[in-house]
Amino acid sequence: MSLLAAFRRCSLATPLPSQHLLTSSITRQTRLATKFAPTYVRHPRVHKGRVPIPTGGSIKGTTLNHGEYGIRIRGDGMRITAKQLQAAETVMKRKLKVIKGVKIWMRVFPDMPVCVKGNETRMGKGKGSFEYWACWVPTGRVLFEIAGEPGGAELRPEMAREALRLAADKLPVTVDFIDKSACHRLGNLDIPRPAEMAGKSSLTGGPPTLGFLYVLHTPKYSARSRDETPSIGRLGNIKSALASKSLKA
Repeated sequence: MSLLAAFRRCSLATPLPSQHLLTSSITRQTRLATKFAPTYVRHPRVHKGRVPIPTGGSIKGTTLNHGEYGIRIRGDGMRITAKQLQAAETVMKRKLKVIKGVKIWMRVFPDMPVCVKGNETRMGKGKGSFEYWACWVPTGRVLFEIAGEPGGAELRPEMAREALRLAADKLPVTVDFIDKSACHRLGNLDIPRPAEMAGKSSLTGGPPTLGFLYVLHTPKYSARSRDETPSIGRLGNIKSALASKSLKA
C-alpha cells in the first residue's frame, strides 16, 4: 500500500477535529434558531393534552410578579403556539421602542412539541413528524408583563394598554388588562388580595392572611366537623365554599 493510499484511508476513517467542531456548531445553531423553543426535550413526541384546571385551588401565575402592567386570559383556556407568542412580543417591542429601558416578560413558554400527519393518510405507521411548539394555558394565567426602567422614562398606562391591546390581537384567546392591584384568579372567580398585599408582587408581598385563602389551600380540617366543612375538591365546590363563607361572615 502506498503512502498516499494509507493517508486517504486514515483521513476517511477518523475525521479531523475541525470537522467535529463544524458539525456541532451547525447543529447547535439550527437547534437554537429561535428562543421560543426549548433547548432539550426528553420526549420528542408527547400526547395532545388538555387545558389544565386548578382543581386543588391553586392561584399561581394569576397576578403580576415582575412588571407593572400585563394581560391575563379571561375566556376559556387554549393551546397557544410559539409563532403566536412571538408575533405578540414583536408587536409590543415595535410599539414600545420609543421608550428607553422598557422590559417585557413572557410568563408562559411553548415547550410541548406538536406532531402533524398529512391529509388522507392511512391509520398507523407512527404519530407523525414534528410541526411546531405550543403550550396549554388555562383561564386566569398571565401571559405578558411590561414595565419601565426604574429611574428612567415612565411607562404611561395609556401606552401600556395600547401595546398590550396590539399583542392581544395576535393571540387566539380573550384577555384582560391588569396592573399590580389586580386580584388573584381561580377559574372565573376573582379572589381579593389582602390589604397589606395591595399593589405588591406575589413573590415578595408575603403570605396571604385572609381566612378563605387558607380554606382554599387546606384539604383537611380537624377543628370542625365534616358536616360544617364544605368540600373544595372541584371548582364548583370551591364556589359553594366561598358562598357559604360570605354568608357566615
